Amino acid sequence: MKSKEEIAVWEKLIAAARKIHGERKISPFIEAGSVSAALMTEKGNIYTGVCIDTACGLGMCAERSAIAAMISAGEHEIKKILCIMPDGSCGGTPCGACREFMMQLSANAPAIEVLTDTESFSTVALGEMVPDWWGKKYIG
Repeated sequence: MKSKEEIAVWEKLIAAARKIHGERKISPFIEAGSVSAALMTEKGNIYTGVCIDTACGLGMCAERSAIAAMISAGEHEIKKILCIMPDGSCGGTPCGACREFMMQLSANAPAIEVLTDTESFSTVALGEMVPDWWGKKYIG
């Protein structure tokens, strides 16, 4: 069971992701915002991002969009991450590309908490989602 403090942190992340959530048409080729994500770094900073869907497959997931914002701000250690799905529900897990990208960020990546359920505030560690990761021996 999560403590009140832990739940408050997740609720803060959910609110940040909901604030930017909402599908919008950018051009005839690009739509964005149907999925949003929020992450918290080890320093306690929150970064958000939306999915960017393109006609030719060059888009990016909301999680990677949030990670790009984090990296642009000079950080790279994620503590928690969540995403809001197109139907507004929270608790979708990152796709394989996002999992791989996060695993490559640091030796601490396997400990990243991914929110999987807002009823119980259940989480799963990224390392459990990527067992026997190929890069483990290279990252320290």
